Amino acid sequence: MSWENNTPLIPRSVLFGNPDKTQARLSPDGSQLSYLAPVDGVLNVWVGPVADPAAAKPVTTDTGRGIRFHGWAYTNQQIIYLQDRGGDENWRIYSVDLATHSTTDLTPIEGVQARIEKVSPESPTEILISLNDRDPQFHDLYTVNLQTAERRLVLENTGFAGFVMDDAYTVHLAIRMTADGGSEWLTRAADDGWTVFQQITMEDTGTTSPIGLDKTGNLLYLADSRGRDTAALVALNLQSGEKQLLSADTQADVGTPLIHPTQKHIQAVSYTYTRARWEVLDETIAADLAYLRTVANGELGVADRTVDDQQWIVAYTLDNGPVRYYRYDRSQRQATFLFTNRAALEDLPLAKMHPVVIPARDHLNLVSYYTLPVGSERPGQGEARPVEPLAMVLLVHGGPWGRDAWGLNSLHQWLANRGYAVLSVNFRASTGFGKAFANAGNLAWGAQMHDDLIDAVNWAVAAGIADPARVAIMGGSYGGYATLAGLTFTPETFACGVDIVGPSNLVTLIETIPAYWKPIRQMLTARVGDPSTEAGRAFLTSRSPLTYADRIQRPLLIGQGANDPRVKQAESDQIVQAMQAKNIPVTYVLYPDEGHGFARPANNLSFFAITEAFLAQHLEERYESIGQDFANASLTVPTGKEQIPGLAAALT
Repeated sequence: MSWENNTPLIPRSVLFGNPDKTQARLSPDGSQLSYLAPVDGVLNVWVGPVADPAAAKPVTTDTGRGIRFHGWAYTNQQIIYLQDRGGDENWRIYSVDLATHSTTDLTPIEGVQARIEKVSPESPTEILISLNDRDPQFHDLYTVNLQTAERRLVLENTGFAGFVMDDAYTVHLAIRMTADGGSEWLTRAADDGWTVFQQITMEDTGTTSPIGLDKTGNLLYLADSRGRDTAALVALNLQSGEKQLLSADTQADVGTPLIHPTQKHIQAVSYTYTRARWEVLDETIAADLAYLRTVANGELGVADRTVDDQQWIVAYTLDNGPVRYYRYDRSQRQATFLFTNRAALEDLPLAKMHPVVIPARDHLNLVSYYTLPVGSERPGQGEARPVEPLAMVLLVHGGPWGRDAWGLNSLHQWLANRGYAVLSVNFRASTGFGKAFANAGNLAWGAQMHDDLIDAVNWAVAAGIADPARVAIMGGSYGGYATLAGLTFTPETFACGVDIVGPSNLVTLIETIPAYWKPIRQMLTARVGDPSTEAGRAFLTSRSPLTYADRIQRPLLIGQGANDPRVKQAESDQIVQAMQAKNIPVTYVLYPDEGHGFARPANNLSFFAITEAFLAQHLEERYESIGQDFANASLTVPTGKEQIPGLAAALT
């Protein structure tokens, strides 16, 4: 039996262009609704009455990268948002006054990164922020007035990686890394110094962290893996030191909590192994969640709540449809549909995403997700399998301290629509599966972490999903490193690779981290390797794809942002230069106005247009021509434009 892909091509612009509306939020008093939506092709903040969302109008005027994060101040009259320049991650904080339509730059300092630390109903006209203006390594805490931009120093950071504060902006805890990659939690002493309160070993640092304080400021909620494997939800009394276990799961770490908007106690928590589930801790919201599960299909998330807790924004995530947003009235127990984030997807032939647990060679369980092209599945099988092995793209997530999860994934849908099977693997070091799984990735870059990816490919081949001669590897950040590792450490496994902002040299990666990452450098070196010693440099060199660039024998496409503060442009430059020195073909796409990944939709469209032609050339599947997808993009192609069909012509 053979399969023919008759599904209509879904345009890249539908999958990777701006969403119609996203990030729905309520004003604290519940009278207004905000969201992000395009204005002349650029995401901006829109605001309208909650009773008439169609009357919303844009309140910001960004014409560049688009706004990606926004929220409300407790005045109900100010919108707060973040923006950087060209992807440099030197975020500035802006306040928009809805009465005067004026925008104020609250942190107008060049070369400084601002962070929003807390927004509190107890101080509606001020927010708590942090700035590394005094020392690039350390973020000091300030309050800033939303109208005047006047700043007041709250705490000078003398070497801490983070803080825990209450709604009065009082700092209760400070966190600092230890030399072995562990951490210490400290409380304020009577002399305004600091006293060690909790010590976390390196083994538990990645899975033990504060969540927040309750209203009293005496009870700290935390994810805690000490004395167990998975991170449990624990309540810790800051005065007595007494701990109480509130919730735990044997397979997954505690995930997203539902926190009461004013009392600050945790009312429910989520856990995600293969799929997400909620556990209710406060029976006062049990009926709400039970009702909301009946409103729509998909995984439920609560995106926002008003101060009086009478209105919520809820979102439902599907694997084969757009996100559906609703406003929920608790007093009436009634959910009102607002919008989907991408209306154009609603009637398209989208594919299902299938969870699967793949055994690694050392018997670790790898929670993974695969997608098959619509119409390719063999009927009458309990497990989804294609009628014949397909070309496959292995998509590797970044981090590596992150994870893949079930839900609508534009990359999965795009590639499956073109005829590929798509596989995403939570390799060891991925988060959410307990400390043993996370710590199994320590010092394992390019080794056991890469073995997991190879084991998953072998599983897909054995399951009849993948044609072993037509498997590509693709990813961003760590996924880009994994792509380079795939083409150097296992040069005959993959037919081709797509590296997006991936490091090629682990020594230079760690030596050039941003200054404000220095407080967590010990954690990084404990988990990846330490270039400050001769043995450490030798180890990192042995795990760097750059060392083995001459082994590359399969086609490679590289995408890089020139302003990337995490994985510097030099990481891509180095591997390209090494390949050119050996006369190994490579195509290099560089964006002068991007950073760690591509934020501007025009740039995303241009890179995925190139990627699609590249994959089709080497995996022999169909593709949408580049067409107009270079319009308004900033791409340059320093080398290799002749390697990809249509690229040279499109550039001219």
